[in-house]
Amino acid sequence: MDVFKTKSGKEICITPIKHASMEINYNGTIIQVDPVIDGATPVTDYTKWEKADFILITHDHYDHLDAKAVEDLRKESTIIVTNAEGAATLGEGKVMKNGDTLELLPDLKLYAVAAYNITPGHTQFHPKGRDNGFIMEVDGMRIYIAGDTEDIEELKDVKDIDVAFMPCNQPYTMTPEQLRRAADMVKPRVLFPYHYGDTDTSAILKAMEGSGIDVRIRDFQ
Repeated sequence: MDVFKTKSGKEICITPIKHASMEINYNGTIIQVDPVIDGATPVTDYTKWEKADFILITHDHYDHLDAKAVEDLRKESTIIVTNAEGAATLGEGKVMKNGDTLELLPDLKLYAVAAYNITPGHTQFHPKGRDNGFIMEVDGMRIYIAGDTEDIEELKDVKDIDVAFMPCNQPYTMTPEQLRRAADMVKPRVLFPYHYGDTDTSAILKAMEGSGIDVRIRDFQ
């Protein structure tokens, strides 16, 4: 768990679960991101986790969306936010598309941003305009959850990021070199490489040398 303080002194506790899955606890508000039971290893029993106030799903691939995980985490008031394909898969959910803004709480806003492939031969994995990355603005603190993307030009507009989660596993997302270019555009204060699969994390750290960014490797294989 990594703990951060917002501008008014509230705590944001971020717990890595695996791959692209994490729990964000903001002052007692529980946000689950891309929860899956067995779409990525190890198997996660979400019945043992606290029920979520919000569930954010970047897109509908099996390693990001799991209807059973959503069911295990939900309570009557849970709000699910996803893209159109995710909502169609679940049969519910607030739909966001790139460029949309949603106020979840008075001090918790969500912005949907672009996430897609640009490498020739890989664009079928995540086509432009379909999937989301998310920027969460929490009591003045900005957290960027990139989703499955490469070093796309839209990252130049992802600004003032305190904490970023950015993927690093070709052919589906980025190489370490692409991650460095993406991080140089976003310039987060803290970077968690995630969704890194079989990528050698030492190669990620080497690529990030001299960036001035606090790079933290956690269990996001």
